[in-house]
Amino acid sequence: MKRIIALVLAAMLCLGLLAGCGGSGGDQLEQVKKNGKITIAMEGTWSPWTYHDETTNELVGFDVEVGRYIAEHIGVEAEFVETPWEGLFAGMDSKRYDLVINGVDVTEDRSEKYDFSDAYAYIRTALVVRSDNEDITSFEDLNGRTTSNSVGSTYMELAEQYGATCEGVDSLGETMQMVESGRVDATLNAEESILDYFNEHPEAELKIVAYTPDANQIAIPMRKGEETASLRQAVNEAIAAMRADGTLSELSVKYFGGDITQN
Repeated sequence: MKRIIALVLAAMLCLGLLAGCGGSGGDQLEQVKKNGKITIAMEGTWSPWTYHDETTNELVGFDVEVGRYIAEHIGVEAEFVETPWEGLFAGMDSKRYDLVINGVDVTEDRSEKYDFSDAYAYIRTALVVRSDNEDITSFEDLNGRTTSNSVGSTYMELAEQYGATCEGVDSLGETMQMVESGRVDATLNAEESILDYFNEHPEAELKIVAYTPDANQIAIPMRKGEETASLRQAVNEAIAAMRADGTLSELSVKYFGGDITQN
C-alpha cells in the first residue's frame, strides 16, 4: 500500500510541476517569458548567417541579429547556443533549445516533423559570369558552355541539365576565380553565398545575370504541436515587424550585400 501511495504522489508531483519526468509541458511562450530568456541554437561557423568576428571573436551574423530582434520583441534575453548542424534539431527535439535559427530551408521532410515560422529569407540559385560577358544572360544560354561547381552538387547537375560541361572544384572561391579568369564561362550557386562572396570581394569582375524562378524559403523551425503555437505566433509577429520597419532588409544588405528577404 505504501508503494502505491508513493507512486501516486510521484505522478501528481510530475503533473503539478509540469516539468521533468518526461518534459517541460505547458505553453512554451509562457515558459520562455517566465525564464526571461529564449534559447536559440545555431552553428556559429557559417558566415554570414552565424559566425565569429575575426577581431573580437564575438558571435555575429544575420541570424544572430534576427534572433536578438525576436527576443527583444518577446521581451526576453536571447541565449545563443552553438552546436554542429547535426546537433541543432536533436537539441530542439530534447527541449534543450527553444528555436533553431540557422538559415534553415523549409522542406517537406522537415515540415512533417516541425512547425515553421513565416519565411524571413528566400534563397534562389544564381547564375554568375564575368562582368564583360554579354553572351550569357539566362540559364538556357549555358548550352555548349563550360561551368565550374562542386562535383556531384545540385548546381553541377542543374548546369548539365542546361547543356553545360562542368569542371569540378572544391570551394566557392575557386569556382569564382575560374569564372573571373576566363577558364570557364559561368558558375551556379546559392544566391546568398554569391552575395556574401561579392561583399567580401567588391573588386571581383563578376555579375549575376539570372536566378531560378523558384526560391527556397528560409524560416525558423520549432517543435510541433499546440505547446509552441503561441511562441510561433510571437515569432511571426517579430518577423512581420522586422519587415515593416525595414530591419530585415537592412540586415540582409549588411551581411549579404543584397536583399534576400523578398520573394
